[in-house]
Amino acid sequence: MLGRRIKDVILRRPDLRSAFPKNFRQEISGQKVMKLERRGKYILAVLENGEGFGLHLGMSGRIKIQELSRDQDFGLHDHVIFVMEDGVKIIFNDPRRFGQLFKIGPHWDSEKPFAKMGPEPLGKNFLKTGFGVKLKNKKAPIKTALLDQNIVAGVGNIYACEALFDAGISPLKKAGAVSSTQTEKLVRAIQSVLNKAIKVGGSTLRDHRKTNGEMGYFQHYFSVYDREGKACPGCDCNIAKTGGIRRVVQAGRSTFYCPRKQK
Repeated sequence: MLGRRIKDVILRRPDLRSAFPKNFRQEISGQKVMKLERRGKYILAVLENGEGFGLHLGMSGRIKIQELSRDQDFGLHDHVIFVMEDGVKIIFNDPRRFGQLFKIGPHWDSEKPFAKMGPEPLGKNFLKTGFGVKLKNKKAPIKTALLDQNIVAGVGNIYACEALFDAGISPLKKAGAVSSTQTEKLVRAIQSVLNKAIKVGGSTLRDHRKTNGEMGYFQHYFSVYDREGKACPGCDCNIAKTGGIRRVVQAGRSTFYCPRKQK
């Protein structure tokens, strides 16, 4: 899409999690994509008129690219199709329809939900952006705090579990009780886990696919996530006695951890 003009937008339904913007097709068609960005879990396209649109993939959304040589039929869950000037189609597919499509203005970073969004974990000087200070003010468990987009942007459930394991921090520990030394370890762990996951295309448990349809492979490298009752890496304990990796539910999300290695 970058540097190319959007010839048309096909909206095959009126909404996903929320209604599509009014006159979206008319306002987007004919515009050139000048910049593509990511903020937290949002994909943002800035157009030549200074405005643009944002996408959130939700729980099951993905982007597909339909080349000119491909079959031109659309699937049941292909809800939004951006037709580019060369005929290539960028398709927003979302079986569960938890995704979002919305307009953004020239100053989108000061608009909701971005204005209060926390720092990017892979950004420069992440530790110096106030991440540790925000944790100190939280009474919630550290795992729950990591999923708060106002504290840190874009860290999902899987990667929070994995990063806490790498840092040796219990997900049950209160965020305000995490020491400065532990915070530094956690920052390094978050960055390491995210970079490894990006390198292998993310984690495919059910819906996630890359734009070429291939699965991600980070699920083969999980230390604790979705491994209840199993041994964690480097385990030297008696699983029959310890029960192995444990699963608890925090804020409606499954948390996996090793109580022996995470304190």
